[in-house]
Amino acid sequence: MSTEDLRSFYGRYLAELNAHETGRMDEFIHDEPTLNGSPGTRDDVLAVQRQAMAAVPDLHWELQELLVDGDRLAARLVNTGTPAREWLGAAPTGASFRIVEFAIYQVRDGRFLHMTALHDGEELRRQLA
Repeated sequence: MSTEDLRSFYGRYLAELNAHETGRMDEFIHDEPTLNGSPGTRDDVLAVQRQAMAAVPDLHWELQELLVDGDRLAARLVNTGTPAREWLGAAPTGASFRIVEFAIYQVRDGRFLHMTALHDGEELRRQLA
C-alpha cells in the first residue's frame, strides 16, 4: 500500500471506531494479529475495543498526527469521553476526560498485523478524580 493508501485506510478505520461499529473490522484487522506484543485473534482485539466502548459510551478518537514508514504507522490521538464503567483502572465519576494515546501498527496484506497502543492512564485518573 502506498503512503496515501495507508493514510486513507487509517482514516476509514478511525471512522468505524468513532461510529462504534466493529462489524467490519475484518477489513482492517488480520485474523491473528498481535496486540501490545501478545499474539491473539481478531476477536481478542474486538473484545478490547468493545470493552472500551461499553465502558465509555461516547469514546471518541481524534487523530493528531499520523506518520507512515513503509508498512508501519504511528499515530498520536486524543481520546475523549465520559466513562460509565471502570476503564484503564479509573472508576467513573461523572467527569469527562481528554487523554493522549500513542498507537503503532504494522500493515500486512492490507490489514493490521501488529497493533500496539499506549494510553495516558495517569492523566485519565487525575481528570476523573
